[in-house]
Amino acid sequence: MVYCFDLDGTLCNTDGNNYSDSTPKKNRIDIVNKLFDEGHTIIIDTARGSVSGKNYFFFTVNQLKSWGVKFHTVRTGTKIGADIFIDDKGVQDKQFFQD
Repeated sequence: MVYCFDLDGTLCNTDGNNYSDSTPKKNRIDIVNKLFDEGHTIIIDTARGSVSGKNYFFFTVNQLKSWGVKFHTVRTGTKIGADIFIDDKGVQDKQFFQD
């Protein structure tokens, strides 16, 4: 199975665009890592840089590694900036992580 996770607000707490001070949500990262270990494909998809045009790819990959997040692919700045996403496969983070 392929799982795609948002980053800011989902796998970490971030105040605005202050990504360098983001703090990991360890309990959620543990669940992501368990899925990875079970053989599932993990994609991290973040809007970082989608508005500013700044390239956050390497910063984000290094940050995820420093937090111990296991993943296959990271996508930065490609997520469409929107207030509401309508998707037939969407699951809210609180529902998925049950916290």
